[in-house]
Amino acid sequence: AANKITACRNYLDKKLDDESAVFYGINTGFGFLQNVQIDATQTEQLQYNLLMSHACGLGEQVPVEIVRLMLLLKIKSLSYGNSGVQLQTVTRLIELFNHDVFPIIFTQGSLGASGDLAPLSHLSLPLIGLGEVIHHQKKQLAKHVLQHFNWQPISLKSKEGLALINGTQFMSAYGMYCLYKASHLIKMADYISALSFDAFDCSTEALHPLIHKIRPHKGQVNTAKNILQYLQRSEISQQKKKQIQDPYSFRCVPQVHGATKDTFEYVLNVFEKEI
Repeated sequence: AANKITACRNYLDKKLDDESAVFYGINTGFGFLQNVQIDATQTEQLQYNLLMSHACGLGEQVPVEIVRLMLLLKIKSLSYGNSGVQLQTVTRLIELFNHDVFPIIFTQGSLGASGDLAPLSHLSLPLIGLGEVIHHQKKQLAKHVLQHFNWQPISLKSKEGLALINGTQFMSAYGMYCLYKASHLIKMADYISALSFDAFDCSTEALHPLIHKIRPHKGQVNTAKNILQYLQRSEISQQKKKQIQDPYSFRCVPQVHGATKDTFEYVLNVFEKEI
């Protein structure tokens, strides 16, 4: 990864040796200011301005467990060597992660398709010695934590500001965290349904594989299979039933839980590709 990061940075620097070449966001302004060319001596100031101007998040503080995921995902993204950042920039992000230094970020400010601009700006401020962080469960100025570890602020080079804030690590971190929680709930839902079948003395006929083979939606088939497996050694399940059929809320469990499982798999696939 280090070689790829360095090679990409060297490639970009070589491109910028041609002072007549114009690259958006690298030696130009941003958005409406795209036609304003930036002198090579001002590129570091441009990165500083970009982070500061977009570090305007609002709302509640993002929980530390989400910020930890954001750091990890940003490190992962930059490690592919496609973003033009310096190796020391990625190294500092790794140091923040390894030493449990978590930038303070706010929940409001993402622009979706354009990127998590405000959240990622707050994530990046400690790189240049600005912003606030949580360290040892205390809110502290980033510059004080850098001094504690004897870390110097990073001098960001051309393109690095864009590389740091144009990303989806904020929404991806929240998404993966929610998927992790949802995976547990999905599993528990089948356990609870199996217990409910026994508590209500339900028949397992509605779970028969032949029924679900007719419309073999993956989640539906797996749900019926799971519940049957959980009830395999249940004495209550084995005993003869008095009722002709059970309430629909029991008989439709495979279809309801199954749709949830299928949705979960789709969303998981989207996020896995994104990160």
